[in-house]
Amino acid sequence: EVQLVESGGGLVQPGGSLRLSCAASGFGFSNSDMNWVRQAPGKGLEWVSGIDSSGSITSYANSVKGRFTISRDNAGNTLYLRMNSLKPEDTAMYYCATGRYYGEYDDPLGQGTQVTVSS
Repeated sequence: EVQLVESGGGLVQPGGSLRLSCAASGFGFSNSDMNWVRQAPGKGLEWVSGIDSSGSITSYANSVKGRFTISRDNAGNTLYLRMNSLKPEDTAMYYCATGRYYGEYDDPLGQGTQVTVSS
């Protein structure tokens, strides 16, 4: 059974930082491209970032480019998202998802982790 468990969210002030984690199990994580997607209140899913299976190719939405960094630990079956210079518009539920690193993603399977950026 595929399991994706996100963690690391929280309440942070504008300009602050957070690191999200996604623990993966039940599939070949090291052979799978991975993505982070988010859903703001009242809005649909938005692709944030993707990484190829080896970790050597990354891609980002324009809205987060230069502020967010995606990475992965294939030995530990974990995906990360480092978020710096957070803005109120980054407030959303964040999910990890399988798919292709360039923005195609499968429906998220986990419960997500809430990120709230507010003063």
